[in-house]
Amino acid sequence: QVQLVESGGGLVQPGESLRLSCAASGSTFSSYDMGWFRQAPGKEREFVAAISRSGGTIRYTDSVKGRFTISRDNAKNTVYLQMNPLKPEDTAVYSCAARSSPLIWRSSFYSSQRSYDYWGQGTQVTVSS
Repeated sequence: QVQLVESGGGLVQPGESLRLSCAASGSTFSSYDMGWFRQAPGKEREFVAAISRSGGTIRYTDSVKGRFTISRDNAKNTVYLQMNPLKPEDTAVYSCAARSSPLIWRSSFYSSQRSYDYWGQGTQVTVSS
């Protein structure tokens, strides 16, 4: 079982950047595929990005392509989400998630919350002028 703790959220102005981190503990981090999801006020949680355990396969939701970058450092047991430039519509609680068996790299699968086994508590990102 893996425990996940997110950090790096905050209040920024439109056009600025943030880097979120998700630190894993309790299990072999390189044995998990990882994802980032977000939930805006009054909305359902939505998929943002996913990365395979080796880092060799990456997927994004269309609204963040070209602006967000997911990466991982297996030596540091951490997955990152670099966000730049941020927009007001990116305001949400961002959570990381882990899956122990390999993700199926079909969008309906890797973008579904049900495909992930473990979740962090989330970190707030607010983009406002």
